[in-house]
Amino acid sequence: MVNFIGYKKGVNLGGWLSQCCHTKEHYDSFITEDDIIKISSWMVDHVRLPIDYDLLEDENGNFKGEGFAYIDNAVNWCKNAGLNIILDLHKTAGYSFDKGEGELGFFESPALQERFMKLWERIAERYAVSDGTIAFELLNEVTEQSCSDTWNRLIKSCIERIRRIAPDSYILVGGYWQNSPDAVPDLEAPFDDKVVYNFHCYDPMNFTHQGAYWYEGMDTKFRMSFDKCEPPVTPEFFIDRFSRAYEAAKKNGTVLYCGEYGVIENAEPADALKWFKTINAAFDRLDISRAVWSYKEMNFGLADDRMDGVRSELIRYL
Repeated sequence: MVNFIGYKKGVNLGGWLSQCCHTKEHYDSFITEDDIIKISSWMVDHVRLPIDYDLLEDENGNFKGEGFAYIDNAVNWCKNAGLNIILDLHKTAGYSFDKGEGELGFFESPALQERFMKLWERIAERYAVSDGTIAFELLNEVTEQSCSDTWNRLIKSCIERIRRIAPDSYILVGGYWQNSPDAVPDLEAPFDDKVVYNFHCYDPMNFTHQGAYWYEGMDTKFRMSFDKCEPPVTPEFFIDRFSRAYEAAKKNGTVLYCGEYGVIENAEPADALKWFKTINAAFDRLDISRAVWSYKEMNFGLADDRMDGVRSELIRYL
């Protein structure tokens, strides 16, 4: 059984090295060591750091040392603050969960798949540790179910290559439909006892994504209170939602990690607090580790001014 120590409760650093304007000015200012110190005061034990391949590679796949230096900073800041860190490859050459990124061809191209695995070898060479303080997440949110067989094959091949360099590092893998818990049972059995099943949860979407301009079919003026959700959102609602993933993980000798969950800024802060309290109860009852989306901005920021009135209580329910 996987013993995923040190990753019980975490915070995403979305929008810093991924889903961002890839400029030095942005990298240097969006997250600083002071932010990591603040996060460490929130009663969490780790951060999840989304990273786009654009940070680390040029258009020809050549590695960029200046990009890796920002990850070095994050790793060192977390070490100083007593936090562990998950390095999440949020986008790779030829694939992004966001079709608007224009990344195409990864699941059909052996050349792009090889580039992906070479990038992971380089990441492993630089950040492999034996003490469990740095974990690797292979790829964020595979979208299409039709990619499942190819993705399972790539998971195995990539982990085989990482293990030659980093035999002791935790590795997280998720399924299709944007890391849906429904896809977890279609993941192959873990490569070894350091592989964790990863999923995301923003249920119910009409509450957590109310008014989201990017969510297909959503009216940007739509608003919903937590108490009006139908069916009612209770701990049992989430326990049922996670049940198939939980049983698949148990059957295959691993554990679950929820790499993203959160509520959009359009929701009333008091309603967001109710949602976090409810999903936290389910996580605790099933012993599911997790990382909230997200630290600041990105339409979900917990550090944003709008959350000042509830934040001190909300962080108890991360």
